[in-house]
Amino acid sequence: MTLTPSAHVDTFARDNLPAENLWPTIEFAIPELQYPEFLNAATVLMDDAVEKFGADAPCLLTPGGVSWTYGTLLTKSNQVAQVLTEDLGLVAGNRVLLRGPNNPWLVACWLGVLKAGGVVVTTMHALRAAEISDVIALTQPSIAISDHRFVDELLQASVENITIVSYGSDDAGDLVTRSEAKSGVFENVLTAADDVALLGPTSGTTGKPKITMHFHRDILANADTFALSILKPVPEDVFAGSPPLAFTFGLGGLVVFPLRFGASVLLTERTTPVELAELCSAFKVTVLFTAPTAYRAILREGKGNHLKGIRRAVSAGEHLPASVWQEVFEQTGLKLINGIGSTEMLHVFISAADDDIRPGATGRAIPGFRATVLDDEGNVAAPNQLGRLAVIGPTGCKYLKDDRQLNYVTNGWNVTGDTFRQDEDGYFWYEARSDSMIVSSGYNIGAPEVEAALGQHADVVESAVIGKPDDERGNIVSAFVVLREGVVGDAAKRKELQDFVKQTIAPYKYPRDVNFVTQLPRNHSGKIQHFHLRNQSNVNEA
Repeated sequence: MTLTPSAHVDTFARDNLPAENLWPTIEFAIPELQYPEFLNAATVLMDDAVEKFGADAPCLLTPGGVSWTYGTLLTKSNQVAQVLTEDLGLVAGNRVLLRGPNNPWLVACWLGVLKAGGVVVTTMHALRAAEISDVIALTQPSIAISDHRFVDELLQASVENITIVSYGSDDAGDLVTRSEAKSGVFENVLTAADDVALLGPTSGTTGKPKITMHFHRDILANADTFALSILKPVPEDVFAGSPPLAFTFGLGGLVVFPLRFGASVLLTERTTPVELAELCSAFKVTVLFTAPTAYRAILREGKGNHLKGIRRAVSAGEHLPASVWQEVFEQTGLKLINGIGSTEMLHVFISAADDDIRPGATGRAIPGFRATVLDDEGNVAAPNQLGRLAVIGPTGCKYLKDDRQLNYVTNGWNVTGDTFRQDEDGYFWYEARSDSMIVSSGYNIGAPEVEAALGQHADVVESAVIGKPDDERGNIVSAFVVLREGVVGDAAKRKELQDFVKQTIAPYKYPRDVNFVTQLPRNHSGKIQHFHLRNQSNVNEA
């Protein structure tokens, strides 16, 4: 695939793309994916949206009373682009690191960077100095924009030769103050559709994060596939959710999708699942993005009635057990939309909605993508045979200068690291992360299935399951369990949980090793880091 001539003056991103022979196959299989050679994603999402839906259309809302229209966001994102280019010397292709919680100014900054032809480097605002330093070393930003409440950790990172600007403070050099002095009129840089727009670190659930690279057209492609075919957004929709905008699940669900279709979005900086449910009711939210554990927590607290105004409830980020799907349906009438995506692919590529949903299944490849299951030899597996999930579509894995590109891409397929089976009707059924499949005494045991069984016990708040090396069986199932407050984790409770699992799923899958913990290790996007538990288990064993 020949790249379009770049609009970037700073060629860092193009220079660090993987060699084209290492790319996955890229396909534009439906009419909605036929993009022009030159486009700026911010032009489509912002300028074109104002023209189509109107400057006075509601856009960004917050629980604190902030209410920006599409016209307001256009002005503020233009002002950010002016500050970047006129005051800070940004040229097309420069990287700009963003650091902040989900709020309107973060969205304005994200759009402003793209308008100016810059490349956004997304980071979680909870990252510590050492983690930020790693991202900076890999992406080499010239500017960092941070919510003023999170500047201190950034200043402790390796930020030599980086201009740091805060927003939201009373400082004279604050981005908000600088922006107010600008006209709000800006001519967007006409980037190539295949110019890099976004550098996104992976969430690091299996080890050291990688930096994924996404083009301007990629940002639109997920809206024109998953959002269009599964969510079917309309301007009257109000989006909300828990994932941070630095997490591509959140970026799509809380910025790209609503802007693409003229909807509004409720941005929350930090909420518990119950608080999120209450806000959904108060703000008449119609499209919700959050994780299975959050839906379960909402029901356990008796707050399911707050979800009854939702028309599209998306569950992603981790496996959705059939038992949770059924519980949500019975209590609220909602048919949770399951889905799997990846940072490498930017968003969801397998899903199903409405009557196409089969509880327990992730879904089918959505229009614009095709998917299969590969066996150990790299061949297409037979129906219902376990193997590695592989996908091809309009987006694909492009790691920034990383040899692990060779691991993710096989014969043109993006191989996600998940173990699935595909049935005769094309539905994909999740078994485990490929590195979470436990082989014990010759049996394949999916860790998520054991986690789901434990989760049905009334005393279990959450759990994580790994394979623990064992001389006799090769591996045994080892569970780390968080109990509800007041419940004692002793030998009797351990046996009770083991017996419960035996009664819930096949007895051979029960956890022979049960560890009671107060919390599970998670990354900044909220995913459980199973590799930390494996390391802990190995240390304890030694």
